[in-house]
Amino acid sequence: MSVSLFLILFLSLLAPISISSSPVQDPELVVKEVHEKINASRRNLGFLSCGTGNPIDDCWRCDPNWEKNRQRLADCAIGFGKQAIGGRDGRIYVVTDSSDDDAVTPKPGTLRYAVIQDEPLWIIFERDMVIQLKEELIMNSFKTIDGRGASVHIAGGPCITIQYVTNIIIHGLNIHDCKQGGNANVRNSPHHYGWRTISDGDGVSIFGGSHVWVDHNSLSNCNDGLIDAIHGSTAITISNNFMTHHDKVMLLGHSDTYTQDKNMQVTIAFNHFGEGLVQRMPRCRHGYFHVVNNDYTHWEKYAIGGSADPTINSQGNRFLAPNDRFNKQVTKHEDAPEGEWRKWNWRSEGDLMLNGAFFVASGAETSSGYAKASSLGARPSSLVSSITLGAGALRCKKGSHC
Repeated sequence: MSVSLFLILFLSLLAPISISSSPVQDPELVVKEVHEKINASRRNLGFLSCGTGNPIDDCWRCDPNWEKNRQRLADCAIGFGKQAIGGRDGRIYVVTDSSDDDAVTPKPGTLRYAVIQDEPLWIIFERDMVIQLKEELIMNSFKTIDGRGASVHIAGGPCITIQYVTNIIIHGLNIHDCKQGGNANVRNSPHHYGWRTISDGDGVSIFGGSHVWVDHNSLSNCNDGLIDAIHGSTAITISNNFMTHHDKVMLLGHSDTYTQDKNMQVTIAFNHFGEGLVQRMPRCRHGYFHVVNNDYTHWEKYAIGGSADPTINSQGNRFLAPNDRFNKQVTKHEDAPEGEWRKWNWRSEGDLMLNGAFFVASGAETSSGYAKASSLGARPSSLVSSITLGAGALRCKKGSHC
C-alpha cells in the first residue's frame, strides 16, 4: 500500500463520515468507513468461526475452499426465502467490465448483460470494481450476484430491481448512494426491453418478486429505501446485512389499500442496524414478518413500525435505545387509532432492551397469525453481538476461511 493511500485511509477514520450524495468514493475508502470506523469496537472481537450460532455463516464460511464451491451458498439460506436458489444450477459468469453504457444493448462481460439472460447464472467479479449504473439493473429469474472475493460497489446511479421474477440471491455487495433513474428504455431479457418511468432510487427494490435472498451486503445513503418489497412480493429473507446512514430503511408492503400484500412473508435475521439510521427497520403492512436476532444500535425515530394490521414477530433481538428521552420506543403503530392498532398482532419474545428501550405489544398472545410469522428458531438475545459480528459485505480471500 502506498504512503499516500495509507494517509488517506488514516485520515478517513478520523474525519466524520459524510452522507452526502457527492461523487462515489474510492472503494477502499468506503470499505474502511463502513467496516472499521463505525463498528471498530465490535470488530476487535475477531472474525467469525464455526459454531457461532449464525446458521448461514456456519454453513459455508468455515470452508477454505469456498471459492471453488461458490454455488453451495444457495443451500445455506434460512427463513421464508430459504428456497431461493438463485443461479445455483447454472454456470459461473464472470463480470470483467464495470461499465454500463447502454441499458438496451449491454456489452458481454458487464453485470447488466449477465442479469438479463434467460438461463440460470451465478455471477461473480474478476476484480474490485465500482459499477455506476446508467439505469435500474432489472434482473431476470434464477440469478445470483456474488461479490465474494472482490470489493464490489454498486453506487452513484440507479441500483437493483427485482420485478416479477423469482429465485434471486444478492450477496456480498456494497450498495450505496443509489439515485433515481427512468424515462428511458431498459432491457430485462434478451428478447424484451421497455420504457421505464422514474424509479424511487432504492438500493434493492423487490416488486412482485418471490424467493429472494438478500444476504451479507453493506447498504447506506440511497434516495428512497435501502431494501423495499412491495406489490405482492413474498418468500423473502433479508439477512446478515449492515445498514447505516439512511432515513427510511426498509418498506415491506406497498400501501394500506394494496391488500395483495396480505400474503407477504419476510424474514429479517442477523442484520446490524447501525449508525445514522432514522426509521423503518422495517415498516410493515398487511403481511407476516419475522424479525429475529438482529442488532439495533441506532435509530432516531423508531425501529419497527407498521400499518394495515401486519403480524410482527420480534424474537431475540437486541435494541439499544438512543440517549435522548423522547425516542426510546422500539415500535410505532401508524395510521390508525389505538382502538384499532391494539388488535394488531405484534409481540416481543426474548428481546434484549437496553438504555430504556421498550416494545409496545398488541393483539392476541396466542394468535394463529404468529405461526405464519415464524420462520426459524431464535437464538438467545445475549448471543446477538457474536451472531451479527460479520454483518455486511465480507472481505473473503481465496484459499482461506471467509
